[in-house]
Amino acid sequence: MIQTSIITIGDELLIGQVIDTNSAWMAQQLNKSGIRVARRIAVGDVWDEIWTALDEESKHADIILITGGLGPTADDITKPLLCKYFSGKMIVDEGALQNIITIFTNIHKLPIVERNLKQAEVPDNCKVLLNKRGTAPGMWFEKGCKIFISMPGVPHEMKGMMLDDVIPLLNNYFQFPHIAHRTLLTAGVGESFLADLMVDFEKELPTNIKLAYLPNYGMVRLRLSSTGSAIQSTEDEIQQYFITLQKIVAEFLVTTEDEPMQQVVANLLKARHQTISTAESCTGGYIAHLLTEKAGASSYYSGSIISYSYNAKESLLDVNHSILETKGAVSEEVVIQMAKGALQSLRTDYTIAVSGIMGPDGGMKDKPVGTVWIAVGNSDKILTEKFTFRFDRTRNIELTATNALNMLRKYILSLS
Repeated sequence: MIQTSIITIGDELLIGQVIDTNSAWMAQQLNKSGIRVARRIAVGDVWDEIWTALDEESKHADIILITGGLGPTADDITKPLLCKYFSGKMIVDEGALQNIITIFTNIHKLPIVERNLKQAEVPDNCKVLLNKRGTAPGMWFEKGCKIFISMPGVPHEMKGMMLDDVIPLLNNYFQFPHIAHRTLLTAGVGESFLADLMVDFEKELPTNIKLAYLPNYGMVRLRLSSTGSAIQSTEDEIQQYFITLQKIVAEFLVTTEDEPMQQVVANLLKARHQTISTAESCTGGYIAHLLTEKAGASSYYSGSIISYSYNAKESLLDVNHSILETKGAVSEEVVIQMAKGALQSLRTDYTIAVSGIMGPDGGMKDKPVGTVWIAVGNSDKILTEKFTFRFDRTRNIELTATNALNMLRKYILSLS
């Protein structure tokens, strides 16, 4: 099978200042075209390290994709390094030069400095990939039977180049197999328990179909993957095993699509032409953020009341002062009143209310860090549940949001 490696370049990736989202996005797009990514590596802006990475990855891969280091500043050394690596010499590419002039004069209306014009220089032995979204051109090199492709590290620019040029060119150059995936989401069950359920199923899988377990925030995704030369037969075969998989986990099944919990809830609400609001304390609007990530959320999401303080809970959600004083903000009584207040103020079909102690401090003997009360429901009935998470602040917030959305999902389905 044709193997692909991704090399991302930049000190900022290695010190954690910037998260490498490029590799994940690239791998997803490549996979859709049947292009398997076997290795991913990040290196700093260091000549010897980049050179060694090119040598090493070319031993394992047929295609080496490189992002980063093509800017106009002194630390952008990828282009001169590639020129030397492939024994070329620098020339001005007229297409890249005109692209730079157009961007600066017609679009940004800014003066062009020599540093910008030098970005039009490329090794004479590469195929130039025009950057329609920026000034740094991409470069395609061939060495023996290996393909090396260098692209900008700016995500927006890299994505345009990948979709417009790189993937179409690779599909013309190679004949890739078809890769099929089927993914479902489970909740309320652990990875180990699922693995026990899958023992016989996994024994029956043919060698070309693999089962992967992807646990995250109280849920586990199960993914079947298959590779084959014929599209239809590959899709048909994996679908049969996917149907069996659904039956095995039916008790814990959330969705048979590769989608997050918030999308599952959104789909339920849209299908029923119903709406939701949120009353958030400890999550600070994170549930609202999840529900509004995708366009069209206004059809099912009305708004959120972020009531972090006692005063906000009282004035915005009509939570009783005496209950706050006697029971505390993190209590069943308070989240019930928060939920009722949101329903009254925002006039939605359903609501979610959360209040908790996310940490790292603020915990008490009877309410340790990670204690969360969640309420979901409608004007007829409010359901509550207490959770005790044991992680850091960020993960506690994410777990609260996921469990709140799952509680609402189950409540909506119970009314069907």
